[in-house]
Amino acid sequence: MRIASLIPSATEAVHALGLGADLVAVTHECDHPPAVESLPRLTRSVIAEGLGAGEIDARVRELTGRGESLYELDERELARVDPELIITQALCAVCAVSYDDVRALAERMPSRPEVLSLDPAGLDEVFGDMVRIAAAAGAPERGERLRDELRRRVRAVSCGPSTASRVLALEWLDPPYLGGHWVPEMVAAAGAVNL
Repeated sequence: MRIASLIPSATEAVHALGLGADLVAVTHECDHPPAVESLPRLTRSVIAEGLGAGEIDARVRELTGRGESLYELDERELARVDPELIITQALCAVCAVSYDDVRALAERMPSRPEVLSLDPAGLDEVFGDMVRIAAAAGAPERGERLRDELRRRVRAVSCGPSTASRVLALEWLDPPYLGGHWVPEMVAAAGAVNL
């Protein structure tokens, strides 16, 4: 199965599933595991490098306010690597190439690759995405094993004594954005109090 990952979390999940050899291309943000560094990059940010967090936030607001994308997708490279499966997300408009753009491009490709969108709202949905990725890649049993292992690992942490630590999980510093979706569950599972 030839897989193109358009989000770093999917790249890491594909590797965790033991399917890293199936990856044919990744995003400009993918840096783990180190094996992905040699893969073709399908995306790039339109926001200049070297800006501070506040400047980046202002630029994001400016571009999204005009309905413009924050990312460019290399359609020629995507066609060249010719994936059978493209993994992306539709959960966050500023986190990756637009799902609608990816879907439209896939429909124009002669091979018509499957587009799998990962949109978890909670921790168990993150684990469930392991099953979805593995099933789409033709290895459902790998997904079930990894999901079960991840659940076991969270339970092992959760069984420990409560630290009663108070945790403020920030996703962005200027302006401050709280980590959402599954982040509060992760903090609670570690025995801490999410602020």
